[in-house]
Amino acid sequence: MKVAVYTIALNEEQFVEKWYNSAKEADYLLIADTGSSDRTVELAESFGINVVTISVNPWRFDVARNKALEALPDDIDYCISLDLDEVLEGDWRGELEKAYEVGSTRPRYNYTWSFNPDGSKGLTFAGDKIHARHGYYWKHPVHEVITTDKEEYHYYTNLELHHHPDPTKSRSQYLPLLELSIQEDPNDDRNAHYLAREYYFHGRYEEAAREFKRHLSLPTATWKPERSASMNMLAECEPQDKEYWLLRSCAEAPERREAWVAVAQYYLDNNRWVPALTSAMRALEITERPMEYLNQPDAWGWKPHDVAAVASYYLGMREQAIKHGNDALQFAPEDQRLLKNMEWYLS
Repeated sequence: MKVAVYTIALNEEQFVEKWYNSAKEADYLLIADTGSSDRTVELAESFGINVVTISVNPWRFDVARNKALEALPDDIDYCISLDLDEVLEGDWRGELEKAYEVGSTRPRYNYTWSFNPDGSKGLTFAGDKIHARHGYYWKHPVHEVITTDKEEYHYYTNLELHHHPDPTKSRSQYLPLLELSIQEDPNDDRNAHYLAREYYFHGRYEEAAREFKRHLSLPTATWKPERSASMNMLAECEPQDKEYWLLRSCAEAPERREAWVAVAQYYLDNNRWVPALTSAMRALEITERPMEYLNQPDAWGWKPHDVAAVASYYLGMREQAIKHGNDALQFAPEDQRLLKNMEWYLS
């Protein structure tokens, strides 16, 4: 089995050594540099990493990644697309060996996108950026995906890949590139959701609401968790119809904790203790966390217990309030509001 780890880079010198140390068991390491003015290339070459210089104008991520992929040797079995702010953990090569033995073309893995302040894992989902060398290509100007026209064999490994981003790095190009994605493929439901979400993040709520509704109207938008997420965000864009959208979100994907936690919080904010407690308890009945990018760490941590505790207290259910208050503190033991609430329940 031959493995290549590849990436694109622009002024990423602070990540090069850690990236190298996590991936050095690969047979081939490649950085496609897009014009760094810092020591990215110098450091990479000092570690023996293969470096190619590429130019992409106008900029788009899929073209850059395809150029990097094209620069890999032909005899590679598995390609790992590993951004410089990501690292491979543990015996990742041993895990890939298992996938290789069963003939997988697309090994899947556990991807931790974010970490909580205490260092515990935050958003975690099943990653998909390890692929066979041939027959694959990158698609979309941003939020690009690795895709193929061939039949795939997915195999779930215990490989861990962690993301440690630079919080100061600008992502201002994402919005225009997402708009370009929609121009190129207006029926792509994934990018419709992403574009609406990006408008939302920029505070452009009317445009966000319009694009979320367009997403929901697309015949290709059949993945219920993403439809539910669009409805949850529509609730924020159209506060006059907030309860309507939150309830629709729950009805769309009743197996998702995130939908029930959102509606529970809404009822709590409006002093509607019975539906707040009912919704929080419905969320807590869901115990299997799906490995999807829409996971919200708070929904799988302190939040549903906190809502249940406050609502229980106001309903005169003191023992239940104490129980859920303690459960919330198990996830966030230093949270001052939760600690003060516990004093309140015990008083």
